[in-house]
This record gives sequence, structure tokens and C-alpha cells, in this order.
Amino acid sequence: MSNIIKKPEILAPIRNWASLEACKNYANAVYFGCADLSMRARSNNIKLSELNRFVKKCHRYNIRAYLALNSVIYNGDIEKVEKIIKAAKKAQVDALIVWDPAVIGLAKKHKMEFHISTQANISNWKSAKFYQDLGASRLILAREITLKQIKEIISKVDIKIETFVHGAMCMAISGRCILSASLYNKSANCGSCAQPCREKWIIKSENGKILDIYGKYFFSSKDLCMIEHIDKLIKAGISAFKIEGRRRDPKYIEITSKCYREAVDAYYNNEYSQSKILNWKNNLINVYNRGFTTGFYFGDPKKEGITFDHTDNVSLIKKLYIGKALHYFTKAKVATIRLSHRGIKIGDKITFDGNKTYFDQIIKSLEIENKPFKVGKKGEEAAIKVDKRVRKNDNVYIYQ
Repeated sequence: MSNIIKKPEILAPIRNWASLEACKNYANAVYFGCADLSMRARSNNIKLSELNRFVKKCHRYNIRAYLALNSVIYNGDIEKVEKIIKAAKKAQVDALIVWDPAVIGLAKKHKMEFHISTQANISNWKSAKFYQDLGASRLILAREITLKQIKEIISKVDIKIETFVHGAMCMAISGRCILSASLYNKSANCGSCAQPCREKWIIKSENGKILDIYGKYFFSSKDLCMIEHIDKLIKAGISAFKIEGRRRDPKYIEITSKCYREAVDAYYNNEYSQSKILNWKNNLINVYNRGFTTGFYFGDPKKEGITFDHTDNVSLIKKLYIGKALHYFTKAKVATIRLSHRGIKIGDKITFDGNKTYFDQIIKSLEIENKPFKVGKKGEEAAIKVDKRVRKNDNVYIYQ
């Protein structure tokens, strides 16, 4: 077993093509679902018909592409899974993220590299060794084990270990929740979680007595954030740091992948400092989050890991919708925007966010009906100079 500590891979989540643009300068790899079969059924995902083009773009950016096939597989899904795996092999997907034995068997049949999903709930070195012997090239450990337990697993196996370092936590073990299926007939394990854990709950007796349990949202976990402990995770020998968030917008994906990229690089450059940690954490607080916890890394998170008084985004920076792009003039590099929800002005930094578009733009010029203005008002159609291509119906936002 190797004692050499190699620089961990930063693994970013992908919702759509724009997500790739958001993390292309920071991530070593991305993971994504296929629109035909995904644990994030409500995400846009990557269509099977565009898989080849998407993977090629990842590789052009020197980013590895991992396709997640880790939902529950029923009899009727097996043929579909094999079709997806064949397409993944043809597209040169770098690895599949799996856990169902049927999918593992198909991955081996088609000689595809595979990683074992956190859905397998690997919590001990014996299980890790089992999957290693089965031919996996990487294990994504359960999120409910401590750093001490992770170190012990690493010491007893000879396989790459991946762990989550940031993003939403599930109240159930490694995402194996049946609450959504029981209450709403929407299976979390098939990608359709209705998130009942984010609702208000009370405990009420038969005679109407209500038990006050710290607050209202006692199932809702805070988000994982390990930016303050990257040095410990690297020293433990973890091979890949995974960011959760395949349903998050590109801004979240950009900021999280950038912060963890900088933190890992800073450690290897002997520049990992408290002042930098505070700056990274401030940046992470300013994108979508439910408050932060270190999860199970240092023991049971107890009630400190629950967002009792709220359940949604606590960031003070809000994403405000401006309107949609109407047209892009290639030669002039000008985009027209319908200001349907709010106005803009010279100096504003706006964000173009579409299925394949993502970039920030500082407004340096602004025209209304071919005349220069400093301010564009709600309801008007504004033309601005842009640095990159804009597509019709791309959404336009401002963060304040």
C-alpha cells in the first residue's frame, strides 16, 4: 500500500452544460447523470444523444467525466442501463458511478472502469476490500463515518478513496431514505426525492399534546463544509474531494469548486492559512447553503448539525432575476435583454445562465432603442456589449 500523498482530485457536480463552463478552470473531474436514468431526476442532466459531445468537451478542458448510474434498478431498467453503458463506452466516459450488482456486472461486461457509489454505504474496511476485489477502481465512502474510520479503511486497502467535502447532507444513511416514497410516492433512490426532511414537523400524541423538539425543522440537516479541514483530509490519504450539488446553479458550482481547488493548491504550496480559510468560507457562505456542519467527520453531529429554525438558503447574497436574452449579434458582440423583472445600469455585474451558457458580465455600455443610456428600466429592451456568446432565452440574473 502506497504512503505517497498525491494531490486529491476536485470533483464537481454537473446539472447541465453551463455547469461545466462554471467549473472548467477548477475541477479535475465532473460527475453527472443521464436524462434517461438519474438519481437527480429533476435536474436537466445530460441527454444520451449529447453524451459524446459533452464528454469530448470535458476532455478538451482536461477534465475527467464520470457518469452516475446509482439509482435503484428494476427489471425494466436493465436493458436501458446496458444501452447507456454502451453509449458511455463509445463516448469515452472515464468511469461509471455504480453500486447495484447488476450494473457492476454490466460495467465489467463492457470493460468500463467503475467507482462504487456512496449508495453502497461502505463503512468498514472489509466492505471496501470486497469492492476492491470485485474490480472497482475507486470507493465513495458512506457519509456517516468519521475521519478516524476513513483513515483505518485507507490503511487496509489499496484503492482510491473518495469522500464528500461540501454540500447537502441527507437525514438518512447515505441517501437511503424511504420517507419521500412513503409520504409522496416519490422515491429518493430513483432520483425523485420530495425532500420531506425540509418541511416543518411536530410530534403530537393521541390526546393532542405537542412535544417541542428544539425547533420546527428537526429533520433538516445543515450543509457539509470541510474547507477548514482540507489539510487533515489530505493527510488522511483521501484521493478525491466530492462536492454535492447536481441540482445547484452554475454560480454555486463555480464558487465551491474554486474554493476547494484553491484550498488544495494552497496546502501543497505551504500557503494554507487561517486568513485564506476565512476568505474561502466567506465566499462559500455567499452562495446557496443551509448553514454549515462538518458532518460525521469528527463524530456524531448531534443537534448542532440540524437547521432547526430554517430550512432553506441562508446566504445573504440573493440571486435576482432580470429577464431573458432575446438575441445575440455575433459581429457586434451585443446581446439584447428583455428587462421583464428588474432594471440594470452601467457598472452592474450580471450573470448569463442558460443550458449551455454561463458567464458574468460587467455592463460597460447600454442602449435602449439604439440610444445610449446609463440605466435600463424594468419593461424595456436593453442592448449591451458582451464578452462571450449569448443564446436566445438565456436567463439573466444579478447577485445582490
